[in-house]
Amino acid sequence: MITVMNRIGVKPEFAAQFEESFRNRAGLVDGMPGFIRNEVLKPTKPGDPYIVLTYWQDEPSFRAWTESDEFKQGHARSGSLPHDAFTGRPVLEVHDVLLSSDN
Repeated sequence: MITVMNRIGVKPEFAAQFEESFRNRAGLVDGMPGFIRNEVLKPTKPGDPYIVLTYWQDEPSFRAWTESDEFKQGHARSGSLPHDAFTGRPVLEVHDVLLSSDN
């Protein structure tokens, strides 16, 4: 299993709108082969990034998602926030799960 973590810096004045965009997300990833679950983590300290964390059976499943029509459709919906709502470029990290208390 892998995790894909996307760290997204959001300016405070856009935080509510950013959160609402995830509450109303298209959910297209949910039916993708290899997808396990999605979590959106809200920072507890001002200035820290939001973290969008997805769990996948393997990296090929994640890569297939990023090349799918569903990915393009889902991310086209996320364009409702202006470019200046963000503090910089998102940072994507991929990790193998070495240990999980769920196992």
